[in-house]
Amino acid sequence: MRRVVFNQKGGVGKTTLVCNLAAIGAAQGRRTLIVDLDPQANCSHYLLGQAAESPGVTGFFEQQLSFRLSPQAPKQFVQTTAWNHLDLLTSDATLDDLESKLESRYKMFKLREALDELQPHYDDIWLDTPPKLGFFARTALIAAERCLIPFDCDAFSRRALYGLQSVLQEIRTDHNPQLRLEGVVVNQYQPRARLPRQLVEELRSEGLPILEPFLSASVRIRESHQQAQPLVQLCPQHKLTQQFQALYQRLQASDSVLADHFT
Repeated sequence: MRRVVFNQKGGVGKTTLVCNLAAIGAAQGRRTLIVDLDPQANCSHYLLGQAAESPGVTGFFEQQLSFRLSPQAPKQFVQTTAWNHLDLLTSDATLDDLESKLESRYKMFKLREALDELQPHYDDIWLDTPPKLGFFARTALIAAERCLIPFDCDAFSRRALYGLQSVLQEIRTDHNPQLRLEGVVVNQYQPRARLPRQLVEELRSEGLPILEPFLSASVRIRESHQQAQPLVQLCPQHKLTQQFQALYQRLQASDSVLADHFT
């Protein structure tokens, strides 16, 4: 299954969600690939620390802009991590320099073609995206089968959700009929606060697919970032780790159910 985590609003936990869910799958023996499409490269640094290498996804896209008699296969751009079954297509800041060139030459489908080639090697493929609807977010949505939207329980994040539904509908209609909104992941949830509970209930009443369990706020996630270790490796018994595990199992259970939120 190919999943993209996307939200045009920054700071909602896209990278944290991708890395921790992917690490849980890998810990369970599922062959897992993460594609880091954000020039900030937070995903690459989260999983590899200072060991992140080029060319990664930048090298892959650079190859799409040049003619080569013997191009490198997509697998050659993949880097292994310290954890079994978990691989990564790294990103770096130079990826940003390629965006306008890739868009002007209409390379929107090249990532999907690459993932078609890589798919036999993996059970799960996760795509991390930048917080804007540019080339890299669009190419990820074109390449994916399911979309998860992180939501951090504030009014700005709620407003962004409505625009995101239109974006997904457009991508699905014009480029990728397989794409489905799998659900909204409630992040940094504080159950004792009135506003988060109210916002979640209002979204439910509007028919949005709200996934459970909700993910709690915790300083351990910052420690996880700093130590470049997903929570399942750093503190497997922590409450937030268990919430990630339960969410992953929920997603796995729903893989066979093709719920179409748009029809």
